[in-house]
Amino acid sequence: MATKSSIHIKPCNIASSEAHNRRTAEYMRNIGESRIYVVPELSIDNEQWINPDFGTSELRTHYDNIKRMVKEKTGRAMQEKERERKGKNGKIIKVAGCSPIREGVLLIRPDTTLADVRKFGEECQKRWGITPLQIFLHKDEGHWLNSQPEAEDKESFQIGSRWFKPNYHAHIVFDWMNHETGKSRKLNDEDMATMQTLASDILLMERGQAKAVTGKEHLERNDFIIEKQKAELQRIEETKIYKEQQVSLAEQELKQVKAEIRTDKLKKTATDVATAITNGVGSLFGSGKLKDLEQSNENLRHEIAKRDKGIDELKVKMQQMQEQHGKQIRNLQGIYNQELEAKDKEISRLNTILEKAFNWFPLLKEMLRMERLCYAIGFTKDMVNSLLNKKEAIRCSGKLYSEEHRRKFEIKNDTFKVEKSSVDENKLVLTVNRQPIGEWFKEQWEKLRQGLRQSVKEPRKSRGFKL
Repeated sequence: MATKSSIHIKPCNIASSEAHNRRTAEYMRNIGESRIYVVPELSIDNEQWINPDFGTSELRTHYDNIKRMVKEKTGRAMQEKERERKGKNGKIIKVAGCSPIREGVLLIRPDTTLADVRKFGEECQKRWGITPLQIFLHKDEGHWLNSQPEAEDKESFQIGSRWFKPNYHAHIVFDWMNHETGKSRKLNDEDMATMQTLASDILLMERGQAKAVTGKEHLERNDFIIEKQKAELQRIEETKIYKEQQVSLAEQELKQVKAEIRTDKLKKTATDVATAITNGVGSLFGSGKLKDLEQSNENLRHEIAKRDKGIDELKVKMQQMQEQHGKQIRNLQGIYNQELEAKDKEISRLNTILEKAFNWFPLLKEMLRMERLCYAIGFTKDMVNSLLNKKEAIRCSGKLYSEEHRRKFEIKNDTFKVEKSSVDENKLVLTVNRQPIGEWFKEQWEKLRQGLRQSVKEPRKSRGFKL
């Protein structure tokens, strides 16, 4: 089933947003407590973009700048908290506090690029004046499946011995203010519906149904995971109900047996009375009939004793079933908790190792980025090995793919090399004939556009008229 587009806008919690979006070391160490499923080995596929036009990458600093701007433009302090006021009819009206920075969570496809989401953010800025501050693509979140996925599930994949269902999404942090007036932008329901349509068009996804149609509320990240845990607990509860039904059936059988025993005891009492009367007049009828009655009475006692023993065995069996059921439930819950705890510890350990590796080898993250770039443009494994491991220059011909321009450009015996950036020594750059690959792609794109414009301008030769 194709992923449907969805955009959910809410006030940005600047105290926690950046920690989650940037995958800070402290956030990853504490992630086990929140039960959020992040696979660290998939985090290298995450991408981010910070708007350079505002001079700061910290949301707290930008928030404080907005407060000063509002004060200068309106002469009043920005109302940050919810407040109450009386309306004309005397009723109390709640006025929401200003949310100058808001965050949108946007569903994306596995192959959605940062350029795609940036294009969506730029279009939102053109239409409604809301300015993207930060964009983060998360391709390392999701949840673990309890078993192998269904045949129609094409997104889930196996990690080790478990199956993982990814939740590909992007976070877009917007500046929601009009910096000319000092007031917040106003978007109505129709604007939000248009925004969702815009997302589906730009990201080439099927448009999701509006909340007004489905009646479903958007689930936050933690709530989504809690729902998955509830489903697992529901499965355990259904097992418990099945066991309890078995115990109930056993109790009904026990009641039926007890009823039969009461009837047998009444029969035994009547038999004893009849025997006593018969003993009193035994001399009148002889002893043969009395012996038959005594034998029947003895047989009845044996049968009653046998049934009493069966009842005791049934009680023991019921007790064993209850204990076994309780033990199974405890074992399931224990295994489930142990797996969660072990996974959290493993995630914390791996993130600590990654953090140390990035500190010890500052270029490690850049090397990983270069590897992804080389594979994306079309280099083979051997070519990537020569560039990164052997640190050699390579010369090749063929075609290279540009994700930004979504097309291939031809190369002829050009030289490629991975070099340190002249601007930042902690950054690496892939060069073509000593020119950065990004600039080379733009140059080829401009040449292509100029060639197309030239072909349009050339006049066609007249073929004359035929009579």
